Amino acid sequence: MIEPREQQQAQATLQTPRDCLRWGESALRRAGVFLGHGTDDHGDECLALLLHVLALPADTDPRLLDARLLPDEIEAFVGLMKRRVNERVPTPYLTGEAWFCGLPFQVDERVLIPRSPLAELIEARFQPWLDPDRVGRVLDLCTGSGCIAIACAHALEHAAVDASDLSEDALAVCRANIQAHGLTDRVRAIQADGLDGLSERYDLIISNPPYVDAEDLAAMPREYRHEPELALASGADGLDFTRRLLAGAADRLTEDGVLIVEVGNSDRHVVETWPEVPFLWFEFERGGQGVFMLERRQLIDYRDHFTG
Repeated sequence: MIEPREQQQAQATLQTPRDCLRWGESALRRAGVFLGHGTDDHGDECLALLLHVLALPADTDPRLLDARLLPDEIEAFVGLMKRRVNERVPTPYLTGEAWFCGLPFQVDERVLIPRSPLAELIEARFQPWLDPDRVGRVLDLCTGSGCIAIACAHALEHAAVDASDLSEDALAVCRANIQAHGLTDRVRAIQADGLDGLSERYDLIISNPPYVDAEDLAAMPREYRHEPELALASGADGLDFTRRLLAGAADRLTEDGVLIVEVGNSDRHVVETWPEVPFLWFEFERGGQGVFMLERRQLIDYRDHFTG
């Protein structure tokens, strides 16, 4: 905890960005905050908050580390640090911004903070599993902030992308991001409950749906409590949404279409539940797990397993 006395002392004695970073990193380490929403280093976490306060880019001249800060700037930084430590608010919610596939996105507590390993597949334009030049329509199911849909639109320049979510609050954030990226002509936000109500056929359905099982949900660090539970929890084994998706996806895919789904730690439940299904599990260079792919013909061949 950052107590009032420590807050007052910091505001009275910190003078430079270097001072702020040193004090902030120590405060984060002492408090044992959880890092998992964009950074894996306490120093980077402090730097993100400080650059936000100073309205400076990440590649700012290092000589500014010893510049004198204004009292209001120090007060703002210490205030954000207090919320990060005492309330365990994730840094992207404090700054209102997160990065995914090298692109900036507006985020707040209406949506999950982007952090999916799906970024590696998008950056590779889904090669060699898909021909990017032949992808005409993409569905990002459970889109949240729209980061996956928008990144797909950047990577697959010939594709029209539908960004679907059950939450109208999330779709408001998604629409703002579509507008900010200038993609209103290629990406559309759609309110839908899973595949229900969708009538198009897609060359690619990609989804980072709710997949956290009850055990993992109960054990999550406090930081995750700021994220919408609707976007996290999916029943006792984390597969409530995935079951529905596997049962219906073939009907929404083109003849050669594919389904790519992230299930995270619930990958073990997928394997236990459908041991006979030939899921293709991706491996990622930058970490992450639990992303599988199935082709339309496989979804048809094993439909009885998904609907039984």
